[in-house]
Amino acid sequence: MSPDKTPAPAAADAPPPTRNDDRLASQDVLVIGILMVSAFTVLLNEMLLGVALPTLITDLDITPTTGQWLTTGYLLTLAILIPATGFLLRRFTLRTIFLGSLSLFTLGTAIAAAAPGFSVLFTGRIIQAAGTAALMPLLMATTMRLVPPHRRGRTMALVTGLTAVAPAVGPAVSGLVISQLSWQWLFILVLPVVLAGLALGAAKLRNITTPEPVRLDVLSLVLSAIGFGALVYGLSTIGESASGHAPIAPYIPIIIGLLALAVFVRRQTVLQRSDNAFLDMRIFRTPSFTVPLLVMLVVALVGFGTTMVLPLVLTNVAGLTTLQIGLFLVPGGALIALVSALGGRIYDRYGPRPLAVPGSVIWTGALWFLSRADENTGVTALLAAYLVLSASQALMWAPMTTAALSSLRTELYPHGTAAFNTAQQLAGGAGGAVLISAYTIGSHAKDAGALNLAQSVSASQAAFTTAAVIGCLAIIGTLWVRRTAATPPPPAAGVSTEQRSRQCHRSADSVVGNGLTTPAQTPTHRRGAAT
Repeated sequence: MSPDKTPAPAAADAPPPTRNDDRLASQDVLVIGILMVSAFTVLLNEMLLGVALPTLITDLDITPTTGQWLTTGYLLTLAILIPATGFLLRRFTLRTIFLGSLSLFTLGTAIAAAAPGFSVLFTGRIIQAAGTAALMPLLMATTMRLVPPHRRGRTMALVTGLTAVAPAVGPAVSGLVISQLSWQWLFILVLPVVLAGLALGAAKLRNITTPEPVRLDVLSLVLSAIGFGALVYGLSTIGESASGHAPIAPYIPIIIGLLALAVFVRRQTVLQRSDNAFLDMRIFRTPSFTVPLLVMLVVALVGFGTTMVLPLVLTNVAGLTTLQIGLFLVPGGALIALVSALGGRIYDRYGPRPLAVPGSVIWTGALWFLSRADENTGVTALLAAYLVLSASQALMWAPMTTAALSSLRTELYPHGTAAFNTAQQLAGGAGGAVLISAYTIGSHAKDAGALNLAQSVSASQAAFTTAAVIGCLAIIGTLWVRRTAATPPPPAAGVSTEQRSRQCHRSADSVVGNGLTTPAQTPTHRRGAAT
């Protein structure tokens, strides 16, 4: 951020927009733009294997439950590592993190492209996820820091729309590629794109942050891995347990995961006293943050799960080919982008409820319609339901994210973005596990990899009925969402008005990303050189 640009105070004290402060500085636009393009690329890959799942089941000789781990494992890795990005983003510079993350993602992509079987492919996916983890928290926190409050609705609509559009477009791209080439090309074609992103970042991205001398709490990282890993693993084996193929009873890893997460939370409450917590638990004391977060848990759980179940339904019930499935899914991504852009302007003017409440009702209704679909349901009706589902989900995604983060004080943005992204990825991983398990149980078959038409209809109805029931929770949650302006941290007793003003500006300058400080007053930054 340039030194002559006065930082925006907390949202509650934000001045009314003027012609001068309505524009972002060109260097701020460049930083956000590079991060958005890179995040879109890695998020596109997140759900790339959804449509390819039927092909992978056949080519790799695996079950649907095993195959869904190519996506669930990816999301689970993100859920484990995103809390640790608080340390990474405070300890290293923005440029270092960006180049390191994208390099790691490139390595994982190359491994997946050359994979001869499931094990190597799964390894490549995990490495890809490790490279992805820091990018979205960095993008969201940087956007909240650089964009003034009166423009956050529009800008965050683009950023959060990105997180919804990329996974929606991923299956469409996958279907088009799989129809013409082998599944390895899903990764081969990504390689030149990420290499171009690396080159662009190396040439154009400048540091706007300075590292802090913080230490990594290994115990928190271990507890996070055990907690999230065991929880999602337990959920993913529910379907196998029902058919008698689970290696261990699902309730055992679920209990272990919950216990580990409880210890993790306790550990963070201790570490936050010395400002070394992965996640500062004080963010959950704010209802205007917690309620939108819970709504997003529901939306992410059902949304990611649906993208994994829908290709199976379109293949086994509607009889579509992979090319047809790809074409089927393309309009959904475009619709999400359009609705997100329009919704951002409405949010800036009226707040989240006029978007989120009707969006949740329509979204749940579309899920219920899909739960009644069978072999007599036409492709046109399925497409209409999918488009309604995509549009109504976009009405909730951006407003919930913006409302939650805007309710926090500036110094809590790092922890808020980390918590939001962790919750979304955990819910996404659990959503795939839950709906695939419902699909498996609903099929009433010993081998869910080879279903006849009647079994496929039963499986799809069970999965979408489960999704619709869970979706009802989003309706309840959106009724309690409020638009709350963030407030600056309370000054100490006896602090003057002038001192309080300086505190607000120092607080606003102290955070970019997860705890990163902005060297707005350093000589190096004034010269425009990279730190």
